[in-house]
Amino acid sequence: MKIWDSFQELQRAQGDAARYFFLTTKSKRSYYEVRFEKDDFLVFGRETKGLPEDLLATNLDNCMTIPMHGTRSLNLATAVAIVLFEAVRQQRL
Repeated sequence: MKIWDSFQELQRAQGDAARYFFLTTKSKRSYYEVRFEKDDFLVFGRETKGLPEDLLATNLDNCMTIPMHGTRSLNLATAVAIVLFEAVRQQRL
């Protein structure tokens, strides 16, 4: 495990080929519409505030959401589990 001091430091270390997907309630693109690849990064925000608006605005094409009908929100661990399960499932097909 490695802890990065900033998101920018992580990006510099991974190079231009790395793909990042940002989870937000402010997207209409569902996580299950994405075709995940090996070594993709899933980026989640804090449970109370989500990801910073400027980060989302800079990465609009890679934002996605977990569709929820009748549910206001999910806790962070549940959201991570849902999307990570789909990414792993796709890699095993």
